[in-house]
Amino acid sequence: MLIDTYETQGLLFNINFKDAAGNGMQAYRGDLVLIEGEITDAQGRRKPPIATMVGAGLLAEGDTLKLLSGSLDEIAHLPVLIEKYGAALTPDTIAIVYVVNIKKPMQVEAAGIRFVLLPLDDGMAWNELVDELKLEKSDFKGKSSGEKVLTVYEAAVDYTPKYETVALDIALTRGTDAKRVVHGAV
Repeated sequence: MLIDTYETQGLLFNINFKDAAGNGMQAYRGDLVLIEGEITDAQGRRKPPIATMVGAGLLAEGDTLKLLSGSLDEIAHLPVLIEKYGAALTPDTIAIVYVVNIKKPMQVEAAGIRFVLLPLDDGMAWNELVDELKLEKSDFKGKSSGEKVLTVYEAAVDYTPKYETVALDIALTRGTDAKRVVHGAV
């Protein structure tokens, strides 16, 4: 399965779970490596990734991604995401991506895929996605982790936002200097 392949390639980071979602689909939540860290020794071990999609939520069927969600620190990482994972994306892929350094929601058509880009200044991409899709706690009751990702996907199938559609090159100019808010121990 696709997510197993990503795991063997070392592209999954801070894994929350990897689970069956039913109907031969596989779900994943955790971080997704965008830019790998440098190799540190002869065994091929790497330093931590330079950039990741934080809080990624993936639903894979065969060799394609049905759902791609998560958070990017910078809009400039969108082309990196497309280049690295584009082979698994199809026109039917639902891609809802939160971006820390944009101010307004927008849609971008790139590589034949519609990406819904939403600002995220604080919070977790998964929680924001659940709110955006107007899902309730009861929608997830009694479901496995993988089935919860499938539930989000099923809700996203009917999701039709009215945000402005812009070309990728224009979207890339809309980055700000905003940084991810990190909360730590006090």
